[in-house]
Amino acid sequence: MLRQEPDEGTEREADKMAIDLIAKLDAYELRTLLSGEHDGRNALLEVNAGAGGSEACDWAAMLQRMYARYAEQHGYKMEILSETPGDVTGYRSVQMLIAGENAYGFLKAESGVHRLVRISPFDAAARRHTSFAKVEVLPEIEENEVSINPDDLKVETLRAGGAGGQHVNKTESAVRITHLPTGLVVNCQNERSQHKNRASAMSVLLARLSELERTQSQDRINALKGDGGPAAWGRQIRSYVMQPYTMVKDHRTGYETGNVSGVLDGDIDGFIEAFLKKAPPEDAFIE
Repeated sequence: MLRQEPDEGTEREADKMAIDLIAKLDAYELRTLLSGEHDGRNALLEVNAGAGGSEACDWAAMLQRMYARYAEQHGYKMEILSETPGDVTGYRSVQMLIAGENAYGFLKAESGVHRLVRISPFDAAARRHTSFAKVEVLPEIEENEVSINPDDLKVETLRAGGAGGQHVNKTESAVRITHLPTGLVVNCQNERSQHKNRASAMSVLLARLSELERTQSQDRINALKGDGGPAAWGRQIRSYVMQPYTMVKDHRTGYETGNVSGVLDGDIDGFIEAFLKKAPPEDAFIE
């Protein structure tokens, strides 16, 4: 049509349609890489500050914000289930539920240790500091999928700490559940209702028990393959460098970008896509 009747408006519309089509094809291709059993589920994402005091707690808060922005940009619902504030700023630990189609399938790429290099805002001498935070991502598991003996659970209620208002601090709304056979402990305190906190804590416990079972199976597979143990603390999957240059690099895939501020604002699709294209299927070694 344009060759027969050139028109600037029609050409602009055709260009826009082509760009939209390419974006939809890219998104479809990415979804085809989600072959894991739990990829379509919601994601339970936890960020824990490493050693380094206020610097590490601030880094954990920066990562929490990054994932919150990512969720917002992709139409996911984000809810903070539990948080332990740092002494000065940020978080020692923060746990979120990110709900939406394929949330776990995409965000599982974020599991591991994240390293930040920057001029510390907490250092009067303006020296460069390195901080670590560990991100753990689990799929949300339904209660009927994991068998739990109620006698194996120790449920405690306690007063929630932190800036929760008068109601939170005066009532025992926080819930701590201990799974006695494994020693797993989960806490939830962000809801005003004890019942809601208990439901959230059970959801996290189910995910952790399911992951424990999967990990034990994978350890047996690794033993047959001759692989080493799980990645140790400090073996970062990704580095975020803000000084003396700007770069974010994923050490598993080699994908990198110089737009650090964009990444910290939630633009992590490139890293997720590179991970999904490189990672083998979850059942690749299971016969």
